[in-house]
Amino acid sequence: MAKTKTEDPGRSPGAQLDAVDYPVWRDTLVRTAEDNGSPPEVINLFKSLPRGTYESAEDVLRDFAEAARRMAMGGSEEKDGVNRDRRNLGRDRHP
Repeated sequence: MAKTKTEDPGRSPGAQLDAVDYPVWRDTLVRTAEDNGSPPEVINLFKSLPRGTYESAEDVLRDFAEAARRMAMGGSEEKDGVNRDRRNLGRDRHP
């Protein structure tokens, strides 16, 4: 049987969220990921988070999609003036 190499789950974005105390600064998330040997994609995901501070891991998870979109666009600057912020999608409909 062939051996497969899998990534250490302790280096994943979710694992980094468990390694910090809240509230937490975005820069602390970046440093924690760097210190734990996370791959560059995870570190850049944290660098791309839209807010400077987070009150809970759930708040960070909500912003992962926005951070991934920013990474795909090559940064957080919008050159066409369109607001593509997705942090509040669907939350206004739920009381």
